[in-house]
Amino acid sequence: MTTTVRENALKCRDAAAQIAELPEDAKNALLHAMAEALEAGTTDLLAANARDMQGARDKGISEAMLDRLALDESRVAGIANALREIAAMPDPVGQVTRRIQSDKGFSIERVRVPLGVVAMIYEARPNVTADAAALCIKAGNGVILRGGSEAVNSNQAIARCLRGALRDAGLSEHALMLLDDLSREAMLELMQLSDIVDLIIPRGGEGLIRFVTENARVPVIKHYKGVCHLYVDASADLDAALDILIDGKTTRPSACNSLETLLVHRDIADAFLPRAAAALVERGVELLGDEASRQRVPTMAAATDDDYATEFLALKLSVAVVEDIDAAIAHIRHYGSDHTEVIATRDEAIANRFVHALRSAVVMVNTSSRFSDGGELGLGAEIGISTTRLHAYGPMGAESLTIERFVLRGNGQVRHGRGSAAAGSEA
Repeated sequence: MTTTVRENALKCRDAAAQIAELPEDAKNALLHAMAEALEAGTTDLLAANARDMQGARDKGISEAMLDRLALDESRVAGIANALREIAAMPDPVGQVTRRIQSDKGFSIERVRVPLGVVAMIYEARPNVTADAAALCIKAGNGVILRGGSEAVNSNQAIARCLRGALRDAGLSEHALMLLDDLSREAMLELMQLSDIVDLIIPRGGEGLIRFVTENARVPVIKHYKGVCHLYVDASADLDAALDILIDGKTTRPSACNSLETLLVHRDIADAFLPRAAAALVERGVELLGDEASRQRVPTMAAATDDDYATEFLALKLSVAVVEDIDAAIAHIRHYGSDHTEVIATRDEAIANRFVHALRSAVVMVNTSSRFSDGGELGLGAEIGISTTRLHAYGPMGAESLTIERFVLRGNGQVRHGRGSAAAGSEA
């Protein structure tokens, strides 16, 4: 008999209560066991991934998606190490973030507790299966995973390893649920379970994220795309700016923290743009620019408004020359996606203006956009990036999978004594 999405979600909710009560050392031991299970299963994982890669090539999947889907021994080792890094992070559950003493004689605490059941809906990235499971368990949650069809074999192989570690630890394997039914109807059913699922995090292309956002009854943490900018100011160290540009655009263009637009102050455009263009073209980058950029680099193609709003996820970059910091900020506000913005400058006042004027989840001064990553930001790994202004903003680690509640500790205090009348206006 086929188990429904709702039945699986109920099993996950029951198992999540078990995970929520685990002490920190037990959760960390479980994560280490999961890492070891992945390493021991490397041969099977790579065989499963090879089937997915062949199927994806047969379907004509883009190179950016193929890069996200591919596993090798080094990437499997990286996934396992990410689990160990999560284990080494402080346990957010039970952290007291605020404590005050009431004049009524009791203490008032704000304490971090697990969310409960987190659902991940994602495409093409098998590492998300392990990262999401590990971060949810670290935060005391259960997790329901709904991966894409292009990674079905890889996701199943990873989930088998992780669920085996749960069983070996004497815990319910239902704390990690990987949905076998990948139909749109099953996904819609999952998104409607507001009485069971506490949060949905979609991770993938803009189309998937908009579909989840528009159809879910469960709260959704999301970011639609990463249109990340580098603004090179008139006072910038041009050698450093060039390094930041090359690293941000060419090291992994399929990542959402790669640069998509270069903005250059007009006073240094003559010195910087031809040099930058030569370095990028040498590395295979296609350049699209405004009229001022093309005057300085005639081989550059013309950029459209749509180009400036596009997340290319490829070796392609939009370029514009701007009058000053105000014009750069205006451009980013108009075309940006609130993901990551970078400024190269030696002027502290200009840097501070850039930081405070933009509301993006990550803002950087004189460093590469590629550091906009949970691992690099000290989170161990990330379950996603939020540009939704809810309880989490920016790359999300285990702490973002908890919420704060109030805990009061007293010794018999009551608001109204016996026989007294309650005020009519109170809550």
